[in-house]
Amino acid sequence: MMMKVLFINGSPHEKGNTYIALQEMDKIFAAEKIDTEIVHIGNKDIRGCIACRLCAKNGKCVFDDAVNAVAPKFEACDGLVVGSPVYYASANATLVAFLTRLFYSTHFDKTMKVGAAVVAARRGGLSSTFDELNKFFTISGMPVASGQYWNSIHGREAGEAEQDTEGLQGMRTLARNMAFLMKSIALGKDRYGIPEKEPFAQMNFIR
Repeated sequence: MMMKVLFINGSPHEKGNTYIALQEMDKIFAAEKIDTEIVHIGNKDIRGCIACRLCAKNGKCVFDDAVNAVAPKFEACDGLVVGSPVYYASANATLVAFLTRLFYSTHFDKTMKVGAAVVAARRGGLSSTFDELNKFFTISGMPVASGQYWNSIHGREAGEAEQDTEGLQGMRTLARNMAFLMKSIALGKDRYGIPEKEPFAQMNFIR
């Protein structure tokens, strides 16, 4: 069965510099015989989570938008790549709202599903945005794929990222490393299964 990577493009510009970075990764996945799908989120009307917790009862978010449409794709994929432009040293707010609701409202086990974050900026704020996106993976038991540098690319106007030769090389390295990690985890699952999970021991600071 062919492995699959789901791309989430958090840029409001569907074919901007974030897209260029994701497409550079896609070339490597194609060579590695890994199927891909890209979902454009950055220009969608997506509201934030209101902490109603009805997703626990209904099995999906109470707001029936792109979050619920992408949820089964997320469950089925072997790897998730999230790309975002940098706004005020942070990810696009639409993307953050989408990811917050997607991760919170989906109750399937995400353990060993590989995650990777990719960020694009004119100049600065890349590291903080990269760190922000990785937190969605690390709270969910998802191994994080890394490249040869922090996964970033530079450009202001659409298409300028094509000139960032180091950034493009970083995307290719990231994709190769991610493909290797996904395949290695699949082999490990067949032989060893996934790590044992203890019952969650929640400890509130205020009791």
